[in-house]
Amino acid sequence: MATDIIIPTDLWEEDEEAVITTWLVSDGGTVTEGALIAEIMTAKVQYEINAPASGTISIKEEADAVVPKGGVIGTIT
Repeated sequence: MATDIIIPTDLWEEDEEAVITTWLVSDGGTVTEGALIAEIMTAKVQYEINAPASGTISIKEEADAVVPKGGVIGTIT
């Protein structure tokens, strides 16, 4: 079963979009639940995205992509 990697809707208060600044894992890489996998930035504030599950990551949005709150940036299977 696949688990979506979602930009949390409660990281910041404004309705601004974020930019994925870096992925810390490669597409197809193995991750452990809770591990830091990506960083995003909005309004000059950096946020960390952790793996919601363990498994193999499939990146849907590359670095420098603009993503909304609640947006799916990848999946873990």
